[in-house]
Amino acid sequence: MELTFAGADGIIILSAFAVIMLVIGYLSGRGEKNLHHSLSGYYLAGRNLGIIALFFTLYATQYSGNTIVGYAPSAYRTGFSWLQSISFMTIIIGIYLLFAPRLYVVAKRRNFITPTDWVHHRFQSKAVTLLSIFLMLWGLGNYLLEQLVAIGHAVSGMTGGTIPYQIAVLAFIFVMLAYEWMGGMKAVAFTDVMQGIILMVGIIVFLIGGLYLVGGNFADVTRYIHEMEPVKTAVPPSEVSINWFSMLLLVGLGASIYPHAVQRIYSAQSERTLKKSFSRMAWMPLITTGLVFIVGITAIMLYPGLDTVGSEQIVGMMANDIAAINPFYYWMMIIFFGGIVAAIVSTADSVLLSFSSMISNDVYGRFMNPGASEHRKVMVGKVVGVVAVFLLLWVAWNPPGTLYEIFILKFELLVQVFPAFVLGLYWKGLDKRAVFWGMLFGALLAGVLTLTGNKTIYGIHGGVIGLGLNFVICVVGSWLLPSAADKPVEQEEYQTLRSKAN
Repeated sequence: MELTFAGADGIIILSAFAVIMLVIGYLSGRGEKNLHHSLSGYYLAGRNLGIIALFFTLYATQYSGNTIVGYAPSAYRTGFSWLQSISFMTIIIGIYLLFAPRLYVVAKRRNFITPTDWVHHRFQSKAVTLLSIFLMLWGLGNYLLEQLVAIGHAVSGMTGGTIPYQIAVLAFIFVMLAYEWMGGMKAVAFTDVMQGIILMVGIIVFLIGGLYLVGGNFADVTRYIHEMEPVKTAVPPSEVSINWFSMLLLVGLGASIYPHAVQRIYSAQSERTLKKSFSRMAWMPLITTGLVFIVGITAIMLYPGLDTVGSEQIVGMMANDIAAINPFYYWMMIIFFGGIVAAIVSTADSVLLSFSSMISNDVYGRFMNPGASEHRKVMVGKVVGVVAVFLLLWVAWNPPGTLYEIFILKFELLVQVFPAFVLGLYWKGLDKRAVFWGMLFGALLAGVLTLTGNKTIYGIHGGVIGLGLNFVICVVGSWLLPSAADKPVEQEEYQTLRSKAN
């Protein structure tokens, strides 16, 4: 994503964003006496996020700069079948609404900090809790790696190579660690507001500039693609359609139980605030991934014949051409790409915060030192988070595959937690032994298929195949072991809590 027009101006904008994020972190932590002494204060912003902060932090959780940098090239290579990117972002909202309000009510009563607090409360099983912790940390680690790789490429590209990849990663990692250390979830949420606004406005301006480059008529683009690359407008073969539905399941179910997404649910000021935020989020797939899809399709006409490596650069190539239109577009592109970098950092900080919370609360607080104070747990989480970042940096120096391929890897195992997490909310008879073996064998099958290169079989992802086995074991096992049914979340308790939560 080389931006030949940016150079020194790009460095200035990036520096401004870095300073703003640091100021937000400082102001978020100033005067908050309990911030660093309370798990809820540091990791959940005191469970007091209002509708604006909650909406934008949910938006930043679901979308990052990678939505533009990674999805537009996928649309370029795939063609119109990449419309699936809109649908699988939409289904995430539907899955949230399936369980989020109910989970919020239970979490508020029980003072949950992490997603596995719910798993532990529901099943009272050390084995189920530990396995779910491992799978969620695996997903978070992969997601954080993706963001580190993207930060380096985005900053290096925006500065025309003036700031090398490794230096770019290190600089913004230090910024991220600093403001997160100072302000916790509150700082993360407020930086999300700034970055979300820039990202939404920037995508619209970017699309308008792209359409200007092709003459302003999207019909001409589709006509060109149909004539020159008809396979990209044709009805996809059955295996592609199957793969599409497989992706819907993999991403829809997996992304909805991202630990940092679940913790946003816990952080809401009220159930009503949560529902209003999700109702607004329902429009975001069209405004975000929908517009990015059009950008990628437009690039097919602008830059025909690019291979996989070349297509990964189309966003930077188009930005260079848009910036050359006039001074307005020039500065909008610089601010927009600064916002992309900030949005990637924003996603990384959310993931890191969730990662450290699970280490401090679930691993250290529950299993290693149950008697530790909340202040000590917060400090352990902070330190381990820093260590984890620098371990992942070692991998980020030589990133594996394209950004999209890195994106896919994390869902294969993370999605195996879904039956335990969501089915447990609705089915009183779900047995903890069936849940454990379902998660374990589902994860093993998905992992084996991925490691042996069989990411899909007849278009179905290995994670979805593993999830199918997982569900079968959970359901059949629970029917065969009715006497071992775990303590359920009482329906009458839920109804009582629901009225209180509002």
